[in-house]
Order: sequence, then C-alpha cells, then structure tokens
Amino acid sequence: MADQNRKAEQFRALHIPGTPLVLFNIWDAGSARCVGAAGAKALATGSWSVADANGFADGERIPLTLAIDNLRRIVGATELPVTIDLESGYGDAPEVVGETVVLAIGAGAVGCNLEDSFPADGKLRMTSNQADRIRRARQTADAARIHLFINARTDIFFQGAPEQHDVAMVIEAIERAHAYSEAGADGLFAPGLADITLIARLAKESPLPLNIMVGDATPSVRVLAEHGVARVSYGPRPYLMAMKSLEEAARAAVLGVYACSEGPPSD
Repeated sequence: MADQNRKAEQFRALHIPGTPLVLFNIWDAGSARCVGAAGAKALATGSWSVADANGFADGERIPLTLAIDNLRRIVGATELPVTIDLESGYGDAPEVVGETVVLAIGAGAVGCNLEDSFPADGKLRMTSNQADRIRRARQTADAARIHLFINARTDIFFQGAPEQHDVAMVIEAIERAHAYSEAGADGLFAPGLADITLIARLAKESPLPLNIMVGDATPSVRVLAEHGVARVSYGPRPYLMAMKSLEEAARAAVLGVYACSEGPPSD
C-alpha cells in the first residue's frame, strides 16, 4: 500500500494547468512497457482499446474481471503510476461503482475515469445521480486508504457534433464540474471538445483540472497548455495506429515485400 500511495501522490502532482500530463493510452502489459520506455511519466488504459484488443466492443462489454486482470498485468509490468478507464463504473447504483473501485485499487490502480453517460445509449445521467456515484467511489477509496485520482468524465460534448458545441454546453460542464468536485472528484475529463475558445473557458472556470482528449480537430498540446489544460490523453488513437502499422506490415509480408531486416527479432 505504501508504494501504491506513493505512486498515487506522484500521479496527482502531475496534473498542472499549463504544463499538462500527456497520457499516450495503453491497452496491455506490452504496450505499457513500450510507452514507458518512451519516457512516459504515467500510464492510462483506454476502454475502447482494451475492449477491442480482447475481441469486445466498447461500452462495458468486456467483462469486468478481464479488465481488472488486464490492469493487474499492466501494473506488474511497470514502475509507473497506472490509471484505469472504468467507463461508467460497471453498474448504475453507487454501491456497485464502489465495488468496482475496490477491484481497481486491489489490482494496483492509482486513478480511474468515471463517465456520466449510460453505456447502452450514451445519454447523460442526471448530475445528482453521477455525483452520488462519484461520492461512493471517493468513500471507497478513502476507506482503502488510497488517494485515488477520480477523473470525472462528462460526455456533454458527445451529445452533439463539434460544430454544435457552444457556450451553453460549457456552462453545463462547469456546473457538473462543481457538483463532481463537491462529491470528491479530482479531475474533469471533457472528451469531444476541440474548440480552443471553449476549452479555455472550461479550463478557467472548472474547479477541477481539465483533461482533453486528442482528436482530429484538437489543437496541439502546446496550444492546449497555453490555455490552461492540465491533462491530455490520446484515447484509442495509439491502439489504432499500432493496428494500422501491424496490418500494413502483415500485408507486406503476405505479398513477399517485407524486408527481413525490418522484421521482429528472431528467437
């Protein structure tokens, strides 16, 4: 527990507005070692990538036991702090979310994502309901004596296309951030938001450090830093990049044009 708490505090300290923590999301122990070797300061799983790598769709379709076993192998493969994407907590009731958090802590996690939408259809939960779920997660972590970093994900910006994002949605996100902060959350994750003016306002007015996910239209990490973002994550992009590279290499091998010197090391 002492080592896990040390890593938890180390991870928490990395969330600095203007000097964001960059998380190149992983999906298994092998990708954890690879990203760690590149100089990462911490590791984060991405639910989409973990699910797809194991033959499942996203949206809590991968069994929780498998996701936790995967987390345990990742933690065992690195000395870096590891945070897990728990999607919506694998249950509607706060008590069930608490049970899920217990499993994640037991496997070595120092942080988790908890989203405020329903896995089945992506619709938003009521703010008060999500606050209750976050509160139970915080109480559970405190009881385990782990200063777990709860990254409260709001899916407000997935409720409409990017061109529909406006100040009203940011105001709703700020209101949710206040409620989630009071319930015990440590960070606000707003995937889907790419407009730098809206990002800047959310970063400035949120009581929680802001996490933005990289997408095709997302400004650079440097620009995000200049506008107060504290955490930048890459979501499923690293996994998709790796799978594309693997497919291209396999195609070259099948066609007989894959140079031997480019291949993996031999046994």
